[in-house]
Amino acid sequence: MAKRIACAPAQTISAERAAAFVESGMWLDYGFGLGQPDEFDLALAKRKEELENVKIRSCLSMRPRAVAEVDGGSNRFFLFSWHFSGCDRQRHDAGRCHYLPINLGEVPDYYRRFLPPVDIAILKTCPMDENGYFNFSAANVWHRALVETARMVIVEVSPALPYVYGDENGVHFSEVDYLVEGNHEPAPELPNPQPTEIDRAVARLIAGEIEDGACLQIGIGGMPNAVCALMLESGVRDLGVHTEMLTNGIGDLYKAGRITGTRKTLDRGKIVYTFSLGSSALYDLANRNSDLCCRQADYTNSPHIIMQNDRVVSINNTTQVDLQGQAASESDGHRHISGTGGQLQFVRGAYASKGGKSFICLSSTYCKRGERRSRIVLNLTPGNIVTTPRSDVMYVVTEYGMVNLKGKSVPERAQGLISIAHPDFREDLEQQAYEHRLIPHGVSF
Repeated sequence: MAKRIACAPAQTISAERAAAFVESGMWLDYGFGLGQPDEFDLALAKRKEELENVKIRSCLSMRPRAVAEVDGGSNRFFLFSWHFSGCDRQRHDAGRCHYLPINLGEVPDYYRRFLPPVDIAILKTCPMDENGYFNFSAANVWHRALVETARMVIVEVSPALPYVYGDENGVHFSEVDYLVEGNHEPAPELPNPQPTEIDRAVARLIAGEIEDGACLQIGIGGMPNAVCALMLESGVRDLGVHTEMLTNGIGDLYKAGRITGTRKTLDRGKIVYTFSLGSSALYDLANRNSDLCCRQADYTNSPHIIMQNDRVVSINNTTQVDLQGQAASESDGHRHISGTGGQLQFVRGAYASKGGKSFICLSSTYCKRGERRSRIVLNLTPGNIVTTPRSDVMYVVTEYGMVNLKGKSVPERAQGLISIAHPDFREDLEQQAYEHRLIPHGVSF
């Protein structure tokens, strides 16, 4: 672990004094998820009349950012996000937040190789531990790389964050320039809605493919978490976890004794993840739990590391799939919704794993402006971003079935995907496929 040397011994200062270091034109970094500062953000927002062209990079904001709320289109603060949360999406719709395209596991390398040093990094952390480290909590991701390359590091200390074990999951006192006392508000939670009948139908199909000893990656959203609920019912055992996100569903499997990690090849016995978002109960489970290990994203998400465990199962959502198998998971046309995240890297890592499987899941339809539409389409919505290319997609699952696209020709792919579309749309999809020569006449498979 590379060490950063602070200019002088860290001293505790007010949030207002910390915000006073910011100058017009600077690049700031607020970090990721649970690691984003609140008191500093509020103090900086109060300086809106004094500053302009301040650029702030962050990821998955779990609370509205004060600098965005006060800006009002005055070009004082510009937000850039590696992955949108609901808060980030709202600011994007208002023209105040912009997306940074990534594979999430590559971001530590971006800081070290491609990005100019951040002027000020401001991270919320746990209080200093007995070894002089400020734990990053359940937001390791790329915070080490950020600390190593930033010109100034400010730590906002919060006793409300869970202290989690993991490699390179903290910043030493000697690397910090200034400390700010944070608030005592509980860590922000991510709602975990009850799975719908469609979620459960998709989950049943996927759960039936998961064997004892499989190593799981569970993505964000209702469908992947529904798979965890179905696995509780199915009796599958000795599961391992090597994932990007520690979810409520993984926590439930762990508490039920289904996750042991005893059959993992890499990090045997450990649940490996790079960040967590969920309920307070999940944070309590992660707090000082030695069965869990929070690693940097370039470890959790790199395909060449993922593949070292056998029987890796990757489960992720998408929003639209075309008849050739391209999965668009992050936008609605030119309106950005979320991000690439780790989907593509885990699809590739699972495929390369011995006995591995990757699942892209979606409901067959959705409603827009009162009209029901198919998520399986001839052509993606104009402007939609391809998250997982057709050459990488393995299993596609809807409530109407599951198809494996590996090794399939374009006509086989089109027919297979039509077979799991909503019945009301299959005839039109088939006609479109014939008209555009995706399916030749007179050939059966």
